[in-house]
Amino acid sequence: MPAFPHLEHDTKTDVLVIGGGLAGLLCAYTLAQRSMNYLLIESDTICSGISRNTTAKITSQHGLIYNKLIQNFGVDLARMYWEANQAALERYRHLSKAFPCDFEAQPAYVYSIKEANVLEKEMHALEQIGAGAEYVDTLPLPLPVTGAVKFENQAQFHPLQLAAGISRNLNIREHTAARAFEGNVVLTDYGKITASKIIVATHFPLINKHGAYFIKMYQHRSYVLALEHTPELDGMYVDEAKTGLSFRRYQNLLLLGGGSHRTGKQGGNWTELQSFARTYYPDAQERYRWSAQDCMTLDAVPYIGQYSRNTPNLYVATGFNKWGMTSSMIAATLLSDMAEEKETPYAAVFSPSRTVLRPQLLSNVSSAAVNLLSVSKHRCPHMGCALKWNPQEHSWDCPCHGSRFTEDGTLLDNPATDDLKRNES
Repeated sequence: MPAFPHLEHDTKTDVLVIGGGLAGLLCAYTLAQRSMNYLLIESDTICSGISRNTTAKITSQHGLIYNKLIQNFGVDLARMYWEANQAALERYRHLSKAFPCDFEAQPAYVYSIKEANVLEKEMHALEQIGAGAEYVDTLPLPLPVTGAVKFENQAQFHPLQLAAGISRNLNIREHTAARAFEGNVVLTDYGKITASKIIVATHFPLINKHGAYFIKMYQHRSYVLALEHTPELDGMYVDEAKTGLSFRRYQNLLLLGGGSHRTGKQGGNWTELQSFARTYYPDAQERYRWSAQDCMTLDAVPYIGQYSRNTPNLYVATGFNKWGMTSSMIAATLLSDMAEEKETPYAAVFSPSRTVLRPQLLSNVSSAAVNLLSVSKHRCPHMGCALKWNPQEHSWDCPCHGSRFTEDGTLLDNPATDDLKRNES
């Protein structure tokens, strides 16, 4: 990846992008393509966080989402969600011609091992919004399925190759963390940045006083094994169940994903995947393994747009619900339009100020409250929740909002911005 210097002095810009993951980089790239004055700052190095651990599926098929979207928001908004994600897929297809990134068209499948009726409902929803899909009865997977919904001409790619290509000539400052906000001024260790508009693309939003994201989201961990010596497999496959498995190939490796759980809670992690691999791929050898963390919204739709109703020049991109590739591209287009004060047809779909479903909100708040009141000598510096020891990854994890720390207290994942205090680590 290209390297960039840190900020050296006070500066001014029209648009400040905070966060150097794929979402932030695509925002900066889009702003640059539109000849806008911008600056991107990253607290570490670009793509050093969530973006490097993705399984990199580019698809408008986000599990069995469309039936739920119609139930919650109606046919029109469900159609707009699909259209926005399809447009994001096509933009990646276009960018891959200028920036080689192992882009490969693939069909995408969401399967069920138990319930055919949920697939039938999804097919009906897709017919209502005009999305082409196919129902299939069998899949080339080692486990039995009741069926699957197939989207043709989706894609997979290497996100770090694309990020390296688009970032090379961008105005970026690494090792420059946003420490505080004073109106339209952002304070860093190396100077102040005055910006007319600010885009927060930091995975979990870092400003607590606006938007109430700490009660509207939670974080989820998932795990991946890269296996050698497995049968050939075309396509990308995900289980409709939250705790199910995903499959796709990259070159000579099978990427087997799963073991998911809420951060700070018990889950299957790599042991579940290793057990599955031993049973169904007895000749396989584990080449790599990694984990990822995703921000999850309560209605399965990302928050992309104005940070809150009372912050007109502050924007956010978060809550990608494990579908960060298309969501990052949607954020780049939508937020660049907003920075230019253009009307955008998809603003209502992703609005962070939309009404949150009450039962899910109460459940999320209750879960956080229990951990906030729990007794523990290790407490998260974000909002004081009791940290839980994760023996598989040797980390202290926050079950409220998803911050994570190494065994000695070094920060791994936000929304916390500081390490644990020395006497707590």
